[in-house]
Amino acid sequence: MPSAFKEKLLSDDFVITSEISPPKGVDVSSAFEEAGLIKDYVDAFNVTDNQRAVMRMSPLAMGHLLKEQGLDVIMQFTCRDRNRLALQSDLLGAYAMGMENVCIMSGDYPTKGDNPGAKPVYDLDSVQLLGAMNRLEEGYDIAGNPLESSPSFTKGAVCNTEPDQPLQLMKLEKKAHMGIDFFQTQAVYDIGHFETFMDSISHMDVPVLAGLIPLKSAHMARFMNEKIPGIRVGDELIARMESSTDPAEEGLLICAEQIRELRKVCRGIHLMPIGHYSHITALFEMAGLHEKN
Repeated sequence: MPSAFKEKLLSDDFVITSEISPPKGVDVSSAFEEAGLIKDYVDAFNVTDNQRAVMRMSPLAMGHLLKEQGLDVIMQFTCRDRNRLALQSDLLGAYAMGMENVCIMSGDYPTKGDNPGAKPVYDLDSVQLLGAMNRLEEGYDIAGNPLESSPSFTKGAVCNTEPDQPLQLMKLEKKAHMGIDFFQTQAVYDIGHFETFMDSISHMDVPVLAGLIPLKSAHMARFMNEKIPGIRVGDELIARMESSTDPAEEGLLICAEQIRELRKVCRGIHLMPIGHYSHITALFEMAGLHEKN
């Protein structure tokens, strides 16, 4: 039986995902609180996997605990921290615990995180890992050894939204060829540019969830432009943030405007609150989104 998230992808409804980061410790109460603030609007929560190469609690443990709270989760799997043995083992374990939704990514290099001496693995890249997942679904491990029973995943991957980058589009083609079920993108701020990207991949026929990060200040916008590949915050939006007497509120207003435009362009959104979950219900209401039935 497919997950509620998979059923939503197969419908014509607008899909909303968000994300929860496991704690850097063992107390999960704040994660539960954050999820509880927006769970009535969100179809599934990504559980991040040592996001930005910062060591945190196992996403398998966090995902299992969120499932016990009645939430649908999307397990993030990076290629950075595990070899092919561990990746396959954890994928089977996730499925056995009821977590069939998976989002694959390469993962930031360890030198960008809080344990810069960690050795990166990258035994498989994201396309190869999707191929390994297909083999698991067929009843075999990546080496061709038979499984005693096989999983059935809902497979996703992340992507930037640069239509003028042929190598990026080539990699997306490979992922689509692997039978992927959805893409989640880097944060989108230029809707026209995003529409061009959507046109360039329309033949892939894969649901796209546009990434959104509400701006909090002009400084934040400039920082992302300088430091985060694939993000482009335009001068007009930066000027709006600078001239506002309440930049955080202006950032929510901008994000709500983007959501209304994106509903005409793609299948859904992936919202990354970056710790400010208490404002997200107001954002959804500003954007005309309603609680799930």
